[in-house]
Amino acid sequence: MTTGDNARKALADSLNGVLADSFALYLKTKNFHWHVSGPHFRDYHLMFDEQATQILLTTDAIAERVRKNGQRTLTSIGDISKRQNIADNDAEKLSAEDMLKELRQDNLSLVENLRAAKELAGEAGDNATDGIIDDWTDQAEERAWFLLESAQNA
Repeated sequence: MTTGDNARKALADSLNGVLADSFALYLKTKNFHWHVSGPHFRDYHLMFDEQATQILLTTDAIAERVRKNGQRTLTSIGDISKRQNIADNDAEKLSAEDMLKELRQDNLSLVENLRAAKELAGEAGDNATDGIIDDWTDQAEERAWFLLESAQNA
């Protein structure tokens, strides 16, 4: 394997981690969308749904970047669970404030993983992945910002 092949494999592994975290974050966001309650129910319910949709829309592009680097991507829920860094939340009762704070932290964790993948994209000479990661990072940072601002008076 050449240095370039190793760099593309490292990038693909990193992107598969980002993909696993994206699916985990998507499902957690939908979970909170389904279970949020309280005086700001409608606002949070709609925001969580919008954010979940945005996250889901990135997953195909992430997987395609893995494939364009000649690697295999995630194959199952089990594969996701082995690679995800974002923890699931199966709590039966969670306050809206706790939901906002947890999703904010998860989005910030995703930003860190995206930054690591961007560095690897540069090392692999993958300009397309390097560029698109900026968009995904901006989206995650915006979601974190909305969650922070929404939590101010939760």
